[in-house]
Amino acid sequence: MNRVHLIVLTSTLMLIGSIVFSYKALVLDFPLVSQVQSDIWDVEIHLSFVPENKPVKVSMNLPRNSRRFAIVNENFVSRGYGVNVVTEDGKRKIHWSIRKVRGDQNLYYRATVRRMDRDIPQRNPEGTGPRKPDLKGAYREASEALVSEAREKSADIDGIVIELLHRLNNPRTGDNAELLLGKKASVQKKVELSVQLLALAGIHARSVHGIRLEYQRRNSEIIHWVEIYDQKQWVSYDPVTGNRGVPEDYLAWWRGMQPLVESQGAKNLVATVSVSRSEEPALQAVLETGEMKKSFLMNFSLFSLPIETQSVYRVILLLPVGVLLLVILRNVIGIRTFGTFMPVLIALAFRETQLLWGLFLFTSLIAMGLAIRLYLAHLKLLVVPRLAAILIIVIFLMAIFSILTHKLGFERGLSVALFPMVILTMTIERMSIIWEELGAYQTLKQGAWSILAAVLAYLVMTIRHLEHVLFVFPELLLILLAVTIWLGRYSGFRLLELLRFKSLTRIRSDV
Repeated sequence: MNRVHLIVLTSTLMLIGSIVFSYKALVLDFPLVSQVQSDIWDVEIHLSFVPENKPVKVSMNLPRNSRRFAIVNENFVSRGYGVNVVTEDGKRKIHWSIRKVRGDQNLYYRATVRRMDRDIPQRNPEGTGPRKPDLKGAYREASEALVSEAREKSADIDGIVIELLHRLNNPRTGDNAELLLGKKASVQKKVELSVQLLALAGIHARSVHGIRLEYQRRNSEIIHWVEIYDQKQWVSYDPVTGNRGVPEDYLAWWRGMQPLVESQGAKNLVATVSVSRSEEPALQAVLETGEMKKSFLMNFSLFSLPIETQSVYRVILLLPVGVLLLVILRNVIGIRTFGTFMPVLIALAFRETQLLWGLFLFTSLIAMGLAIRLYLAHLKLLVVPRLAAILIIVIFLMAIFSILTHKLGFERGLSVALFPMVILTMTIERMSIIWEELGAYQTLKQGAWSILAAVLAYLVMTIRHLEHVLFVFPELLLILLAVTIWLGRYSGFRLLELLRFKSLTRIRSDV
């Protein structure tokens, strides 16, 4: 490739990226700056299952408007299914149904939730008292004993609720709670049992199930809590701590003992909940306008993807930035690292482990793996079996790290599993070869450069504003590509080489 060809190619890439970026920023009003505060969330539930060669019906509970949040938009995505949204006993539900279907099935529910603090009339419980649970034998005796003990140590309804929740979270206070809960009780089990015990005490109570509206979360967990009717209003309680009230970012999805999803004619049903807070109100306004919905760029933008896929690309789009930084460090500055992209992939793992823990876990694994690799050199193994042996050892060491740190109470150590195992294996192999050929000094030197490159890449890839810009304007990757191609033709001195040969320039001047 001649120089003219190189200039034309890089200039074309930069021109295309700049034009698309300018059009989206100036004409379509995509915001350049992300704002921390936002009151709009996109919630998506992805249902996947396998049909059983008979008519399929899938029912799912839907959220309702509340005092804190309003459902401003809903979409039901299915192919060939009949869709029916109904209200049953005060609960909103959607029913998907189809007579014949084959292959893996995917159903989507997407909702836009807006924070809207307002007064909504609360539905009062019907009747004069709650329905008493149908308990018999030992379970009846244990339940009545717990309720009686809670009454004795409390002066009002609030005290009874708190005392019962404390006892359910500390079964060692007696055998009654242990009998009713079992050995390993989930939070949902505690909530359901507390509702039954409160009904036995004559208190209106119900279980509430919802999600937490976070900034960005894939596979969001269903959260459970308790509500009781006290002084003409429903009051929430945390089932774990027993405290009155729940965090303001909890969105109540449905109430009652029913599960989130029920199905007929389907097996292996999996529900994945994803939450994404909008980057800022300006961006949300752009996405909701009719003009933007007709735009070609909007139809093929990353915002048209499912939320869980968007979460993946928010991370993937940062990799080119880390790679460009590595190109500059290697080709312009002149540092040497183990592997071409090892520092960038390790930096990606640092995003989850946090920097200090990541450095400790990474260096510990590499040190132990290198020691074992030097021992394997005495066995005269062939290359492929040797690499396979190192990979097995790396996985074994990672498992040991996870167990030890968990036992010691350092839960952050569990994130050691996020390190790319193959990259660790190849790094250990490369370090051992350099150790044998150039000695320990060169090995440790390149190792230090590799860690430095990984830390710098981590610092760049954790810039929140950079994540926003690349996700909203992915066409900027064309500019990064042009810069990378241009640096690929650089053949001058590296900065470190100038320092290395500085003595030669002094000798030449003396001559």
